[in-house]
Amino acid sequence: MPTFVLTDEREKHMGQNAGGVEIALDECWDLVAHEEVGRLAYRLVDEIHVVPVNHVVRDGVLLFRTSAGNKLLAAALGEAVAFEVDWFGPHSAWSVEVRGQLRRLEDDEHERLDETVALPWVDGPRSDLVALEPAHVSGRRFKLRRGRGAALPV
Repeated sequence: MPTFVLTDEREKHMGQNAGGVEIALDECWDLVAHEEVGRLAYRLVDEIHVVPVNHVVRDGVLLFRTSAGNKLLAAALGEAVAFEVDWFGPHSAWSVEVRGQLRRLEDDEHERLDETVALPWVDGPRSDLVALEPAHVSGRRFKLRRGRGAALPV
């Protein structure tokens, strides 16, 4: 699992900028695991794709079901991907990003995890299991000033 380290200088200035407050790695994973749907972004040739996927988190890896198509092609090509979940309420918001590579699970892994991974929300066969193996995980929490104005740090 990737590590998340804050320097003393960075911690000191976290609450003083409009970029929000960084979220610790364990909490990032908890937030991603709590949400059912996120957005997967990947590049194929010269196009950027962003698609919603429902997912689960197991042992520091994101898992989701898919069918033959662009997501499996991105996995086969070893393309870098990003996955993002976020939430906002009346006064606060958070966002977590997971970057890494996709990998189609082999048959033995598929059998072990098949019952664990949620069924997709959309109709149609989704028999392949894909893992997003993270290289980077980060998150930020924000206080919101609704209407005109910028986000405030938490």
